Amino acid sequence: MTKPTDNPADPFKKALADATRTMADDPDMTVTYSVDPAGMSKEGMRLPQVSRRMTRDEVLLARGTADAFALRRKFHNEAISGRYAPTGPLAREIYDAMETARCEAVGARAMPGTAGNIDAKIAHEAERKGYGSITNASEAPLPIAAGYLVRHLATGRPMPKAAANVMDLWRGFIEEQAAGTLANLDHVLADQAAFARLARKVIADLGYGDQLGDDPDRQDDDETGDAEEDQDSPDSDGQDESDSEETEANPEQTQDDQQDQSQAQVTMEDSADMEQGDEAELPEGEAPLEPPPPAPHSAADPNYAVYTTDFDEEIKAEDLAEPAELERLRAYLDQQLEPLKGAVSRLANKLQRRLQAQQNRSWDFDLEEGTLDAGRLARVVANPTTPLSFKQEKDTEFRDTCVTLLLDNSGSMRGRPISIAAICADVLARTLERCSVKVEILGFTTRAWKGGQARERWLAQGRAQAPGRLNDLRHIIYKSADAPWRRVRPNLGLMMKEGLLKENIDGEALEWAHRRLQNRPEARKVLMVISDGAPVDDSTLSVNPANFLEKHLRDVIAMVERRRAVELIAIGIGHDVTRYYQRAVTITDVEQLAGAMTEQLAGLFEVDAKKRERALGKRRAA
Repeated sequence: MTKPTDNPADPFKKALADATRTMADDPDMTVTYSVDPAGMSKEGMRLPQVSRRMTRDEVLLARGTADAFALRRKFHNEAISGRYAPTGPLAREIYDAMETARCEAVGARAMPGTAGNIDAKIAHEAERKGYGSITNASEAPLPIAAGYLVRHLATGRPMPKAAANVMDLWRGFIEEQAAGTLANLDHVLADQAAFARLARKVIADLGYGDQLGDDPDRQDDDETGDAEEDQDSPDSDGQDESDSEETEANPEQTQDDQQDQSQAQVTMEDSADMEQGDEAELPEGEAPLEPPPPAPHSAADPNYAVYTTDFDEEIKAEDLAEPAELERLRAYLDQQLEPLKGAVSRLANKLQRRLQAQQNRSWDFDLEEGTLDAGRLARVVANPTTPLSFKQEKDTEFRDTCVTLLLDNSGSMRGRPISIAAICADVLARTLERCSVKVEILGFTTRAWKGGQARERWLAQGRAQAPGRLNDLRHIIYKSADAPWRRVRPNLGLMMKEGLLKENIDGEALEWAHRRLQNRPEARKVLMVISDGAPVDDSTLSVNPANFLEKHLRDVIAMVERRRAVELIAIGIGHDVTRYYQRAVTITDVEQLAGAMTEQLAGLFEVDAKKRERALGKRRAA
């Protein structure tokens, strides 16, 4: 006989799950409650946990989350969404936020009771992410603001205070650029395909048309055109496609560009020769007429251009948030990943045992001199003719080592990926520190979306052609190699701070981490990069060649691997990084990150070089 439950929250959970299935029109959907972040998959949804106390905030958050997921499941068609989805990352975020707002608005019109529940959910999320304290539009996420504005215009309901703050910071810009398009919102709200076309138009109005990709409606028109169009268009389309494919396949410049560059190089060389001649004719003690040329921005590629470095920053994590906020964010990180800690700790213990086993001293036996081997005296007693056996302690081959973890802090890592990356860095840092291995944890992102102050200066100074990197870098030091872990433990909570994760310029970040590691005194240096995509910065790529950042990343990787002063490994989260790095592994699920990090480091610390290469080679093949 089943014992009745004594948890007062269970009846509420069951009733909410049943109501959610009914609202979603999916009676077979699974509904669970967990301390993990809420989420939805094809099989079901995970709602926020409701404790025995059933506080008002817990109940409202659970109901609002359930209603939001149910409405998206009922009114959202994944095939239509995928058909019209933009290809660029920021445009895709705006598109998804607007579609979520559409589903919630349609649901609010059909079932008005859902509107208040979802308001409570939005208020909770906005407060948790600190939207109420943001004062600058560059710190507020544009996709979130666009979604809030669509919901506000479609329902006529005021947004919760913190959410309204983010919406208002961007509202003037959005309405100035896309007011005419948004005027048709009511007419297309119930038609997902029509709304998707409107969303693409809004994205183009906001200046992100280059991220939309091909227009699916235009492709349909081309396919149904008359015979004459069919005969004419393939050549031109094929030419365009071949040009595009050639550009993607061959990242080098076109022949004309190469000629221009070679001519410019000859001119520069001639100029340099002339300057050297002038300097040779100067009397002793006089300075040359021209100052020396500025140092290149990249040791890997002297031609890599940066418009300005005046607004870049290299900053410690504790300088980006108050101590109380870091403690709060760290507590939130621990709460989110409580279920994962057991598995990660087991892997960390495995790594620690392997490292300590390699650090233990070993002995050579059956020597003619050294320390008397007492364990073999029994042989002498049994047979007096047996010579005495001696042993000698052998030094370990384990060299002093420094490991740098370089974490991608871009917006695409938001949510569970960045949480798991943070906790894995936490556990590995503690594990390696116990094994006397120095650990440095670094992060990289940008200070703003769409270029920040660097782009503003470029605009004010006349929009020079091919300006180079056009955003303000933010390189974060979560833990320096010499800092004890107990002192910097709260710093990793900073990755949970909303608004921190923006764009990623991987090449300069890798070069920065490599430069820091090279200056370390340890005999062995290991650099592990954890990323979920190729380098992306909209402001830079919009005015430079499409492969500008990717080419620089490849050049930096080639430099690091060629010099061999630092052992470089990479882990890609859902992104194939083996096309960039010689020693790399790609995982498809963030839950695999802990095991991948542990196994990669364990393989690197293998004493036998052949075994090490064999182990890493197997993982690369896998």
